[in-house]
Amino acid sequence: MTPMVQARPHTETSPSVTPAPSPRTWAVLLAACAGQFLVVLDVSVVNVALPSMRAELGMSATGLQWVLNAYSIAFAGFMLLGGRAADIFGRKRMFLIGLGLFTVTSLAGGLAQEGWQLLAARAAQGLGAAVLAPATLTLITAAVPAGPARTRAIATWAAVGAAGGAAGGLVGGVLTDLLSWRWVLLINVPVGVLVLACALVWLAESRVDVPRRLDLPGAVLVTLGLAAVAYGIVQTEEAGWGARATLVPLSAGVVLLVLFLVVEARTAAPLMPLKVFRSRAVSAANAAMTVTGSVSFAMWFFMTVYAQNVLGYTPLEAGLALIPSSLAVVVGSKVAPRLMAGAGARNVAVLGALVAASGYAWQSTMSADGAYVTTIALPGVLMMAGLGLALTPLASLATSGAAPGDAGLVSGLVNTSRTMGGALGLAVLSTVAASRTAGATSPEALTEGYALAFRTATAVLLGAVVLMLVFLPGRNARDGADAS
Repeated sequence: MTPMVQARPHTETSPSVTPAPSPRTWAVLLAACAGQFLVVLDVSVVNVALPSMRAELGMSATGLQWVLNAYSIAFAGFMLLGGRAADIFGRKRMFLIGLGLFTVTSLAGGLAQEGWQLLAARAAQGLGAAVLAPATLTLITAAVPAGPARTRAIATWAAVGAAGGAAGGLVGGVLTDLLSWRWVLLINVPVGVLVLACALVWLAESRVDVPRRLDLPGAVLVTLGLAAVAYGIVQTEEAGWGARATLVPLSAGVVLLVLFLVVEARTAAPLMPLKVFRSRAVSAANAAMTVTGSVSFAMWFFMTVYAQNVLGYTPLEAGLALIPSSLAVVVGSKVAPRLMAGAGARNVAVLGALVAASGYAWQSTMSADGAYVTTIALPGVLMMAGLGLALTPLASLATSGAAPGDAGLVSGLVNTSRTMGGALGLAVLSTVAASRTAGATSPEALTEGYALAFRTATAVLLGAVVLMLVFLPGRNARDGADAS
């Protein structure tokens, strides 16, 4: 990783002196991308299986939402701890530990016989993902020198992660229709074992010389705080914003998050050293990542339930319907580095958010008898191509502003921002949709609720554009380093 420095003039180098990636570098990239694909896939792969889970395990509508949120909140809440552990104990070691835990808990979730067992397995699975995900990015940044090669590698990592989220609907639909909902989790077991075996052979250990201490109080406080906030938001669907059942967890969550900041400011080896936010690139890019990511999980969730609950698609048909969107997010992520070279990271991120906002606005015109091309395919392509364009430069800006000793931390922060934004965004937008339907389940009522959620997401993305234009460093900042 490049150190956290002030912007400095860019020195042109000849492409001929850029070393070609070694076979080991390609092996590191492949293993890291495989791990990232798995953890992001499991954010969305359960969506099309939710009706089957509810029927077999007797879960409530709120319980189904927690099949998503238990994973996302544990994933996001412990990711900072996972990133710091990768710096201290070694990137390869934490990659293997995280992937092993993720694989075992996937097996437990696939064999669950009660709703609470499934939720517990999903939370533990999120913990494994939190250890695994930061290691995937730090393995890449440690193996690939700063510059265009690293930008391309990060773009590949971002594209694979985006493809994991995008492929969730298709993979989940195929497995649910042809086998059962259990296989949306059990499929991780053979894949995880294969990646573990390859990682043992391919990956070399790397770590940085930092104090070997983990801030467990900080990890617990931030995770409980985020979980309490998410739970409070979910409660608004049934109790409303002014009810005690909503205000108590929301207030408790805010208090816990404030305590987390106090602990981080005072402890000798903080989980999240507040100094990293002195870098304009790190702080602004993560804020933009949170806001932009807040609409991403909701897109897959609402498109899937709209296809099944309103248009009458089967799980497999719903998964197939989202293939154009899945391809679009990969294309957007891979095109972004080429555009960044000429237009700059900030401008590409802004362009991506605007393209995504146009897709969300189009999707908000959905009807109960809409045609596939105009109510799913084309708006979905715009939404996901735009998010792919936006998230790649934001990840590059955030990681380029980190000091070597904070590489795992900042990588964890990038994933935390995107994942926690997505989890909270899903909770908020689900509440927005529920407020419009008011308990009605007719196709027309459901469509009105989903449409309002997409209109709200459009406004959120426009807010993200303003944030990027005002706070992200401009093109005079090399590789996203602090321009201030």
